[in-house]
Amino acid sequence: MIEIRGVHKSFGTTEVLNGIDLTADRGSVTVILGPSGSGKSTLLRTINHLEKVDRGHVRIDGELIGYRQEGAKLHELPERLVLKQRAGIGFVFQTFNLFPHLTAVENVAEAIRKQPEARKKATSLLEKVGLADKVDAYPRQLSGGQQQRVAIARALALDPKLVLFDEPTSALDPELVGEVLDVMRDLARAGTTMIVVTHEIGFAREVADSIVFLDGGRIVEQGPPAQVLDSPQHDRTRAFLSKVLV
Repeated sequence: MIEIRGVHKSFGTTEVLNGIDLTADRGSVTVILGPSGSGKSTLLRTINHLEKVDRGHVRIDGELIGYRQEGAKLHELPERLVLKQRAGIGFVFQTFNLFPHLTAVENVAEAIRKQPEARKKATSLLEKVGLADKVDAYPRQLSGGQQQRVAIARALALDPKLVLFDEPTSALDPELVGEVLDVMRDLARAGTTMIVVTHEIGFAREVADSIVFLDGGRIVEQGPPAQVLDSPQHDRTRAFLSKVLV
């Protein structure tokens, strides 16, 4: 379903992604681990063309993201077509990015406001993430974990093919992390295709089909959780895990 080939991305003279090759099947959960500055968030943002690649390409269901191909050349798509592609890729950020003047159900319904019965669908999604009793609450009335669950419901509103999570629990107090991970576990069990950047190793071990360890803009190691977490082959992976598994 997801094919990333030869992706390079630089900011000025700093190369952040250096030839990333990665595939993921429909219904799979891919967890990306790595130290700060390794390119994890940038990789996610290239998947939905929030960051334009310098070289390489991303395909979802065989469709180039952000470009069309004419012969051997790639031409960037108009913004309206990129937005249409992006609508099929949910994105849950570290920060919740909710509209403070809208209720929970209005925040979710905003993404689908042109659809008939948008509020009904938004309410159903909030029930799905365990917030049936917070439909009319404003963000200021919600805990961090509840706000992130609203953000997940919003990401699901357009029935995406794929949901990207960029360290979705990093801004939460420790006691609130579990409620967000529980929602993500439910999504995984339901067959939602997910790519997750996280340092929650227990979650990765339980839910991931594949774990990718990224460092210096390169994939150092990838494989099933038991292989990468319990028997890493690369010294750099072992050094990283020795710090996060304490």
